[in-house]
Amino acid sequence: MTLTLVLIRHAKSDWGAPDLPDHERPLNKRGRRDAPRMGRWIAEKGLGPTQVLCSDAIRTRETLDLMLPHWPEPPLVSHLAELYHAPPDAMLRVLARADRDAVALIGHNPGIGGLADYLAREVPAHSRWVDFPTTAVAALTFDLGSWADLEEASGTVTAFAVPSDLT
Repeated sequence: MTLTLVLIRHAKSDWGAPDLPDHERPLNKRGRRDAPRMGRWIAEKGLGPTQVLCSDAIRTRETLDLMLPHWPEPPLVSHLAELYHAPPDAMLRVLARADRDAVALIGHNPGIGGLADYLAREVPAHSRWVDFPTTAVAALTFDLGSWADLEEASGTVTAFAVPSDLT
C-alpha cells in the first residue's frame, strides 16, 4: 500500500506581544499571506490529505484554517497537544495511530524538519530543506502496510516547496 505524508511547518507567527505565551502566538501578516498560497500548492500537486494531525498551538491551527479552503475534500482533523514542539520520535508515535492513506502533519521546528530528514531516503536538492522555514511543505510516499511501519529513510520525497518558490 502507498502512504502519502505531507509535512507542514506552521506559517510565520507574530512576535509583537512579548507577554503572550508561545502557545498562543497567532500568525503575522506574512504568515496569513503564505498559508493559503501553500494550501493551493498542496492541492495543485494532488496532495490534499484525508487526515490532518495538527499541533494545538494557535499558529498551527491558523495555518490549517487558511489552507483548508483550497483542498478538494475536507479531511478528518485532530488538534493534538502532544504535537506542540514535539521531537521527531513523538511525531512518529502520533503518526503510528493515523488511519488514512494520505496524512498531513502540521507542526513546529526543529521537530518537523528533523522528521523530514529522518524519513527521507534522499533529500531534495533545495537550499531550504536544511532549515525547513515557516510554511515549508514536504511530501513523502511510503510503500508500507501501515503508519506504524515508518522507519528511518523509508520515504521518497515527491515534492518540497517554500513560499518564496511560488512567486
